[in-house]
Amino acid sequence: MENKKNIYKEIIEWAYCILIAVVLALLVRYFVGTPTIVKQVSMKPTLLENQRLILNRWFRTTHQEPKRGDIITFEAPTLKTLNNIIDDPNSNPKAIYENQPSNIFSKFTYYVLEIGKESYIKRVIAFPGEHVEIKDGKVYINGEELEEEYLKDDVKTQLRNSDDVLDDFVVPEGYIFAMGDNRAQSTDCRAFGCVPIEKIESKVAIRFWPLNLFGKVQ
Repeated sequence: MENKKNIYKEIIEWAYCILIAVVLALLVRYFVGTPTIVKQVSMKPTLLENQRLILNRWFRTTHQEPKRGDIITFEAPTLKTLNNIIDDPNSNPKAIYENQPSNIFSKFTYYVLEIGKESYIKRVIAFPGEHVEIKDGKVYINGEELEEEYLKDDVKTQLRNSDDVLDDFVVPEGYIFAMGDNRAQSTDCRAFGCVPIEKIESKVAIRFWPLNLFGKVQ
């Protein structure tokens, strides 16, 4: 009988330790940082598929503002294009988020466990109030050509196809404009609109795989 009590006590202690470990892991993952794997081609050649990154989420927790050129992750909009949805997207260039979780359980599942949530990784290009123009294969901010040293010399920034609609607009207050470095194959704000700053999840901190590329990502 005494042995059974000891076994039960040990099981409870182990369960308690496991629960604490899980809670701590979730807290660190949500508030501090988390590893991730690149699954998209939109940031080539800066980031390639299957490379491993550490995402800085303390950036979001402390409400830090992103800088131009930062590589960030954000919650993917519900609608991937504003084409045929808004008559003139350039006059209202906001990404659309629908069917957001409404109760505590669904918010926990979606935002903390990230079940059913899709995220994009892109580079910050413009900030609230800035006038963005995409023309002649270049990006212009308030009339000045944006120097993008992270792009290869032969990369042209333009609208890829009929789904891309934003080429002359002002970034709304509370939003940012972001694009992938692989401009020809990146579904980004040119198509779905500017992203609310509150939807930014993290900033890319370091690449830890492959080992020969270990370090900060520019």
